[in-house]
Order: sequence, then C-alpha cells, then structure tokens
Amino acid sequence: MAGMNVPFRWDLVTPDQLGSLLDDVAIPEVRYLADLAECAGKVLARGGNGDLVFVGRSLDSMFDLLGGALEGTDHTLARLPLSFLHPDDHTRPEVLRAREILTELGITPASLARRTRPVTFVDVVSSGRTFLSLFTLLDDWIAEEREPWPVIRLKIRFVGVTRRTETSPNTRRWKEEHAEWTRRLPAASVVNVSLHTFAWSYFGDHQQKVTRHFPSHRWVDGPPETRRDDRTRKALAEAVHLVELGRTKEVRRRIARAIDGEPALAEPWLRALRSQLG
Repeated sequence: MAGMNVPFRWDLVTPDQLGSLLDDVAIPEVRYLADLAECAGKVLARGGNGDLVFVGRSLDSMFDLLGGALEGTDHTLARLPLSFLHPDDHTRPEVLRAREILTELGITPASLARRTRPVTFVDVVSSGRTFLSLFTLLDDWIAEEREPWPVIRLKIRFVGVTRRTETSPNTRRWKEEHAEWTRRLPAASVVNVSLHTFAWSYFGDHQQKVTRHFPSHRWVDGPPETRRDDRTRKALAEAVHLVELGRTKEVRRRIARAIDGEPALAEPWLRALRSQLG
C-alpha cells in the first residue's frame, strides 16, 4: 500500500490496530451487498489477472469486500486514493508527488515494463476524466524515462464501473469520448462493468468515507489528519463489516457466481480463482 504521502487508512484485513474505536458503534445494514458482490466478481473477471488498484475513494467498499474474499489467494489489492483534475491542470510539483505515491505502490515505468502481471486500475466512471488524468500521468512519465511503450501498453488496464442504464443505440459511452488514449491500449484493456444505479450513486456521491478527500492541490502539502468523529467511525464500522462479509462462504459464492459466463473463464487463472472462491 501507499505510505505516508496519502491519507491514513486502517488495515481492515488485520484490524488489531482498531482497539476500542468501534466498541459503541452499531453494525450497519448493507443493502447493496448483492449488487456489490456481483460487480466485484465481474471486475475480477475483466481485470485480466491484474493486480487491482482502486483509484480514489468511490470503490473503497469493493476494496474492503474483496479484501476479505481474496484472503488466502495470490491476488493483491491496493488503493490509489488521489482525486485528479484534468491532466492539464496539474502543476509540476503535484505530478512529482503523484509519481512518488505510485512508486510507493510499486508502479513505475521501469517496473511496468518488467512485471509479469498487469496493473488494473478500477474506479467508478461517469465522464472518464480521472482515467484520462491517470493515463496522461503515466504516459508522460514513461516517455521521460524512455521505457518501452509497446511492452508497457500490455501491462496496464482500466476497469470502469458504470451506472447501469437502459441500452440505446444513441448512447454515447465514456470510452468514445476518450478514444484518443483508449485506442492506444488493446481493446480488452479498457472495459466496463455496470452497477445498479442506487449502489453506483451511493458509492460515488453519498457514502461517508473512512478517509478524507485528497485533491491535487493538497498532494504536495501532505494528507489531512484522520478524523475519528461519529460519522467516520460509522464509515469505519461499515468497512470492517464488509471485510467480514467478504470472508463468508455466502458472499464468496456470490462473487464466484458473477464470474460464471464471463469469457475470461476459459483462462486457467480465472478458473483457479473461481474454484478458490467457491
């Protein structure tokens, strides 16, 4: 995980450090569990056997659920809790700090060129601005370091979690809006997974998060202090509960069932993961 350059978040898979923080906090109701588990299974299947990196804070609940469900497997998860502006709006000091944070995650041009498994970035997507900013950051860095783009383009993937809507031939999708950069990657490296509109809106717009917002103008100054107020503690209780739910047979089987029917199930890595999940 990223270190001191990003807002602190408790390790909820091994939560001994929580102490008495949640002693008087009720276990929250998780009405979105079925939708989240299904979406998480699709993200795994379409992630190309990559190491999943969750961008921003919107999908922290998926990170927590999978943190429990994937325990004991060789699949790793990480968070990149940065909020991005349009790529042209980032200052040079902000770009350098973002590179430091990516380096803490083991993501550099040199490491991308030499890794065996891809890095798969995951985020909720509306306009696709965040993915554009992240791709531009990586692309400029790769060019500066003179690492081989033909190799690296096979090592980075993007999974956009979109709001589930009625399909229409007139619907313009975010990948079409960003064709200039998405076409530089293999078609299978930029994919979507839809999520029920209630859950999508809750995660993207309304859910109280454990960590505070971290926009680019704060990157250089360093992360804000962690809050321990009632709202944050309730959010923390929800996150801990999701990790525990992810460990259960019922939820692991829900995730596994969501993988069924995915084209990637023909590949050995996904069949093995499907078997591990139940």
